[in-house]
Amino acid sequence: MLKIGLLLLVAPILVLMGAYFMELGDVRDCLLVQEGHWDYRAGICRDTAQPFVPWIDRHPWLVNGGMLTSVAGVALCMVGLYVKRR
Repeated sequence: MLKIGLLLLVAPILVLMGAYFMELGDVRDCLLVQEGHWDYRAGICRDTAQPFVPWIDRHPWLVNGGMLTSVAGVALCMVGLYVKRR
């Protein structure tokens, strides 16, 4: 149970960071190489200025699901540490 809890605790963090940094790479490419403006809603580079949209507004299921999975992982870790091994 402890191993499953640790997996559920760590995996969502890695998934969220991976998705965030993949998008950050596209944004930096748009701003620095193409000298454009990133459209956060459409996920493309444009010539005109675009409003900033927070990551949690664009991917609420991914963020909230990751947080819930991490909380479930913490709960399983606590149960795994509390229960005696047989």
